[in-house]
Amino acid sequence: MNRIASEKYRLSSDKLKLVCTEKDAALFYDPEQEGDELDGLIGQEQGIRSLTFGLAMEAPGYNIYVTGPQGTGKSTCTMKIVTDFAVAGKEPEDWCYLNNFDTQDQPLAVSLPAGQGRIFQTDMEALVEDLKVFIPKAFQSSVYEKKKTSIVESLQNKMDSLFQRMEEVAAENSYTLQQIPPRIMLIPMKDGKPIPKEDFDGLPQEEREKMEERGRFLGQKLDEALREGQKYENKAKEAIAQLEQSVAAAAAEFQINRLKDKYKDFPKVIHYLDQVLEDVKKNHLIFRIPDGGMGQMIPFMNPEEQDPFNRFKVNVFVSNEPGKGAPVVFESSPYYYNIFGKIEYKSQVLAVSTDFTMIKSGAIHRANGGYLILNVHDLLSDPFSWEALKKALKYGKTTVENIGEQYRLVPTVGLKPEPIPLNLKLILLGTPYLFTLLDYYDEDFRRLFKVKADFDSTMKRTPENLKKYAHFVGQTCRKESQLPLTTGAMGSLVEYGSRLAGDQEKLTTRFNLLANLIYEASALARQAHGTKVERRHMEKAIEDMRSRLNLIEQKIQEHIGKGNILIETQGAEIGQINGLSVLETGGYAFGIPSRITARTYAGNEGVLHIERETEMSGSIHTKGVLTLAGYLGGKFGQKKPLAMTAQLTFEQSYDEVEGDSASSTELYAILSSLSGVPLKQGLAVTGSVDQRGRIQPIGGVNEKIEGFFDICKKRGLTGEEGVLIPVQNIRNLMLREEVIQAASRGEFHVYGVSTIEEGLEILTGQPTGEPGLDGKYPEGTLFHAAEKKLQEFGKGIYALSLETKKLKKRIELP
Repeated sequence: MNRIASEKYRLSSDKLKLVCTEKDAALFYDPEQEGDELDGLIGQEQGIRSLTFGLAMEAPGYNIYVTGPQGTGKSTCTMKIVTDFAVAGKEPEDWCYLNNFDTQDQPLAVSLPAGQGRIFQTDMEALVEDLKVFIPKAFQSSVYEKKKTSIVESLQNKMDSLFQRMEEVAAENSYTLQQIPPRIMLIPMKDGKPIPKEDFDGLPQEEREKMEERGRFLGQKLDEALREGQKYENKAKEAIAQLEQSVAAAAAEFQINRLKDKYKDFPKVIHYLDQVLEDVKKNHLIFRIPDGGMGQMIPFMNPEEQDPFNRFKVNVFVSNEPGKGAPVVFESSPYYYNIFGKIEYKSQVLAVSTDFTMIKSGAIHRANGGYLILNVHDLLSDPFSWEALKKALKYGKTTVENIGEQYRLVPTVGLKPEPIPLNLKLILLGTPYLFTLLDYYDEDFRRLFKVKADFDSTMKRTPENLKKYAHFVGQTCRKESQLPLTTGAMGSLVEYGSRLAGDQEKLTTRFNLLANLIYEASALARQAHGTKVERRHMEKAIEDMRSRLNLIEQKIQEHIGKGNILIETQGAEIGQINGLSVLETGGYAFGIPSRITARTYAGNEGVLHIERETEMSGSIHTKGVLTLAGYLGGKFGQKKPLAMTAQLTFEQSYDEVEGDSASSTELYAILSSLSGVPLKQGLAVTGSVDQRGRIQPIGGVNEKIEGFFDICKKRGLTGEEGVLIPVQNIRNLMLREEVIQAASRGEFHVYGVSTIEEGLEILTGQPTGEPGLDGKYPEGTLFHAAEKKLQEFGKGIYALSLETKKLKKRIELP
């Protein structure tokens, strides 16, 4: 087949890239027009619909997983949509933690309308200050003093009467009472005078024993009297305590009742205020004694406690502003304590202490009643957050607890705050890969996240979307103080958008990459003292971005240039062909050629692939290799079995081979080896193939073409070089300008093929041939030569079989 015949498959230069000229760009872009602000995200209608649906659903489990490639703006868009949605929502209640006077280590959680938490906190502070004034005044009143004096005088009278009776009993028994604090002594008497100890010891034994017996009797009576006196004192103390409590209650009750009237619609607050009144009655001393030294005088206080009024404070755990709608919280560091809050501690000498005022809220509490947005990758980086978050969502409540308390070998005493009911919408931002992993490995995931909002990396290249591109450019230049783009630069940016999308009919939605390109092109224009970004600045910025990432590509091309990696780009070889593959490193993808060889010989093993036999190929590549056997059998094995072994390999390949994009390339090499017809080495091939020989589309077509072009360019283009691609991939072509220019000059060619036969005609210059009525291919065709070689293989195998049978028969003879 000559060069003229192959021209029908060669693509013209206008098919290699969908150019956006200045005239085209002027239809949707005006550099002088500022443009309106973008309303929403460009090209993400489906993702936005899913996200809006999830936000509107109030049923349990309709939390949202937002997924999409990095740079599509899913985070920014999610924040905007959720924020707009939340404005119309109802603001949630405030939450406060209060001292539990019944059980100190279990603080009470109390909810109040939005904004009322701070007010209640202020009211309690004012109450304490009022009690500091009114309670001391109440104890300075004459009524209190009279009642207390009456109790004390009554006690004194009873004690005096009791002492007088004891003196009389003692006198009757020749004893007298003498008070020597803190004791009362019994002194024996004789003739109205105390008997000294030496005189007492000198008394007759009988008299002394009688005196001692009376002393023991009086001692018992004195103990009884002292116990009775102690009862009088205890009753007096109780009476004084009751008096003091009633005085404190009378002074506090009016102030507390005012608060109870204010908060009458909140039963938990009323119950708490009742507890406050009881505590004020019992511990009124803290309002009467100056702050200094109070810790030593008041039994309930810890010696380390500095403020005895902490017990009456209100810990406003979560505060919301009225009229602001539902809260939206984005936690950029979703670690356990940042999400679920914590209980702080104060360090003391050889100890730590805490109380309910040191309970701190987390993102989940601040977002309660609204929306919490988390990055799933960061969330899963913390070993405790994910399981705790699922537990909170499943049971509809959240508890503040420190992680260490769950893992101590010996339990310690700590606070156990009352759990808070949870009602929020959780939005996770993540990749499709993490979604798949969670869906597969976590049985709770799908039940808790019923909505998936997919953000696409591409959108259609329609006039409407091109206008949105123009708005994006204008907005970026204006907000970031970049030089404006000319229509030529805008056209180049659109072409780059289609290149990133890998499709002439689509545009990328990875606007962060476009913004970076605008910044760099603007910098280049400023360096050239320009006032606008021209097309040349934009193309230079694109090339600079590529050159910063292609070091590995350059190293591989250098090895090919030096001959360390053998790639032929001239002449023709039997059973050898250049295949194309794509490597990606650090977000940069580039194409490299690979030398694929095939050797065919008589045998029955069929198609053998060295990479498969040595376990250096993946399952998809193995499938592609097995497909080749189906094609060969369909073409040449309809009447008799194929007596052939075809051995394939990727020469100088030491890594695992995966994918089926080289299957057509491998088939070309096998058919060349069978037919003995050489393949042009200036041509490289990509595309998978089915069992019927139809070429199927592949990915990375631009990188593959450009990778081979760069090799050929360095060796010097002769006009014989080119690449064969599937016709379906023509729409994906967005090649570099230098490749297009070389194609327009006839120095490099891109061919679109749809069948193996078309590809062979281009690669060999010979027709493949069609089978005649007898099922045979005409002489002079490639398939005739292949069929002839297969017949020779078959005859060889048959002859060997006959010889084997004869030998076996001779051995079996007696």
